[in-house]
Amino acid sequence: MKLYRGTVSKPEFAEEEVTPVIEAIASTGAFWIEWDKLKNLLSFKLKQVWGEYPEGKMTVDQQNAFLGETHQELVQRLDEALLSFDEGPPFTLQRLCEILLSAQGIYPKLSKLALALEKNLLVSSMLTSCVDPPSEMMVQGGDGPEKTLGKPEQQQSPLEQNGGDAVMGDRDETMADVEEADEEGISIGVETFEETARPSATNAAPELATPTPPETPSDS
Repeated sequence: MKLYRGTVSKPEFAEEEVTPVIEAIASTGAFWIEWDKLKNLLSFKLKQVWGEYPEGKMTVDQQNAFLGETHQELVQRLDEALLSFDEGPPFTLQRLCEILLSAQGIYPKLSKLALALEKNLLVSSMLTSCVDPPSEMMVQGGDGPEKTLGKPEQQQSPLEQNGGDAVMGDRDETMADVEEADEEGISIGVETFEETARPSATNAAPELATPTPPETPSDS
């Protein structure tokens, strides 16, 4: 899905659907919803947060002077960056959710928020696997009963192309090297102590000579 300038997206979610999901992802860093559905949810939240800033009420000329582009152009550009991820979310997904939850508390100025979002969206590494939800995330559809947001069949670690396994492997190898070095250091220290404590031939105490009994004078 990709939106172009001039298109108006129809809201697909209610606030009570969006917040629990984003809070869970911000807390755990894991995602369990189909990416196509999740990125539309994030797009909805992005536009909602954007509309809470006073810059949206400025005139077009004021927006251009303050932001370098119009409010609509800026949100559209960031939204397109989000929707451009086809195979999975950016590896910065957790941070994106943290920002969207507390945008005005973290970035009182819209220009600062725009820079932060842009930094987290202009990445290439993605999370390509889903995991189980931390709990049953039930949402109420617009015209239907409650349903669970996409619990996938695949249950793996969320880090794939981000190199998470490689990083963990390197860290494990490094820790193993450190532990091995520590063990070698302990062994060397014990051997050195034993050699130091063991008396050498040159430092050994001299043996005491057995005294010779005096000769008894013979009767002549």
